[in-house]
Amino acid sequence: MAALAVLRPGDWVRFDGGEHKVLAVAGTSVRLRSAAGSHSVVLASYLMAAPDFAVTGGEPVPEVEPFGLLDSLPEVVLAAAREWERHVVEVQVGLPPDAAPDAVPRPQYDPATRILAAREQAKAAELGVSARTIQSRRARYARQGLWGLVDQRAVRTWEATGRADARLVAAIREVLDAETHASTGTRSRLIRRVVKAVEATHGPGVVPLPSRNTFYKLIETLSAGRHTFGSAVTRRQAANRPDGPFTPTFAARPGEQVQIDSTPIDVMVLLESGMPVRADLTLAIDVATRTITAAVLRPTGTKAVDAALLLARMMVPEPMRPGWAAALRMSASRLPHARLLDVDVRMELAAARPVIVPDTIVIDNGRVFVSDTFTRACARLGISVQNCRPRTPTDKGIVEATFDAINTLFCQHVAGNTGSNAQLRGNRVSAEAAWTVPDLQDLLDAWLLVWQQRPHDALRDPYFPRRAMSPNDKYAALVAAAGWPGGRSTTTASASTTAPTTAPDWGHGDASTPGTPPSEGSGRSTTTPTTCARCT
Repeated sequence: MAALAVLRPGDWVRFDGGEHKVLAVAGTSVRLRSAAGSHSVVLASYLMAAPDFAVTGGEPVPEVEPFGLLDSLPEVVLAAAREWERHVVEVQVGLPPDAAPDAVPRPQYDPATRILAAREQAKAAELGVSARTIQSRRARYARQGLWGLVDQRAVRTWEATGRADARLVAAIREVLDAETHASTGTRSRLIRRVVKAVEATHGPGVVPLPSRNTFYKLIETLSAGRHTFGSAVTRRQAANRPDGPFTPTFAARPGEQVQIDSTPIDVMVLLESGMPVRADLTLAIDVATRTITAAVLRPTGTKAVDAALLLARMMVPEPMRPGWAAALRMSASRLPHARLLDVDVRMELAAARPVIVPDTIVIDNGRVFVSDTFTRACARLGISVQNCRPRTPTDKGIVEATFDAINTLFCQHVAGNTGSNAQLRGNRVSAEAAWTVPDLQDLLDAWLLVWQQRPHDALRDPYFPRRAMSPNDKYAALVAAAGWPGGRSTTTASASTTAPTTAPDWGHGDASTPGTPPSEGSGRSTTTPTTCARCT
């Protein structure tokens, strides 16, 4: 695009059917003299709004270098452009841009003794290029500045589909979209459907079709990551993902949003009869701090009362138990223990896990969470319940990712680990099962205290974004910034929300779980949750 012109005295303009010379510009008025010698004064706005107005003899506006684009270049490319700038400037004025104040031009580049053509020849001989190359670089530098000396191969855009016709590419994308919910077919079937779609839309022979090998390469490029020719289940799950600009779930204070879900974990447990089964884990995680506020293990088949029990465990402090290390005490953590102790005396012997009373709980459409027992318990506690969209696990992606973290960081180190699928499962997993549900619950409770003090990649200090924070660190920071939650008492000791009164012994040996307290000693602790006051 041509640069706009600047109106200056001495310029010639086309106006009112003739040529005029600009004699003076004063404020908003312009004094003109026509080619015949007559003088006139017109408003600048009237002059420039004329249908035939044009500056015929003015100088173009100098172009500004695209500094933003220069910042996006690789260091090697930018350094090469700056090196060319030194040579071009030396040819033009005799000295490079970074020359010292008392420097003198080299003899072959001295403008006082050598003409421009001779200086260009000398520079071409020095760099081993042609004089035409020097002239081209100098002209581009005059038009575009440093950007004109950049190797354009480094900024050249290209299409992954090559030179394929855009109409053909659009037809392939449409057919690939239609394959999402269809049964998996072959590439040859897809090619036939694409050809039919192109001919039906544009007519036979209108859109050029590539060779068969090129057709296959084009399909491979456009179907990358869509599993078009793989598992139909995986293909539908991938299509159900949110778009790129999807905003992840965000909460600015503890308890603003808590996500709850239930799933079988990768550990075999022993029932009272000695039969090995997989246990179900129901947990709640606070979005703002990534604190696992409570986790309940049950044999296969979680019931609504188990979900209500989870609410009860969220409302009370986690007590220290015999055999737990002193480092797991709340008083030894980064949590504001002294202030919490003023609110609830039970914090004196509490473990390092904050009590977070949720405002909103996000659930899926599982029967456990939409049951009357769970919804009534939430209504009694003043908790809002928010349902996810059907078949959209990204609505509660944080709790889904937490299950994967528990399987990786905890379950694979416990005896009786089943692996995440049948291909990763050993052949004697049932015989390796050594933990009952209460024992495994006790191990999990201890490990969750380690989770609370472990840096989490999603928790960052805004002043030090490279530093990951632990859930306890994030809780302490957010409580200091957002203040304490509201002050109301909630009674949880009801028939449907009573926490267990007995904790199991540590008596089955070491679970070989990194970071968990040793299993030496035994003993039982009794905690009966009655009331939980929101911190004031």
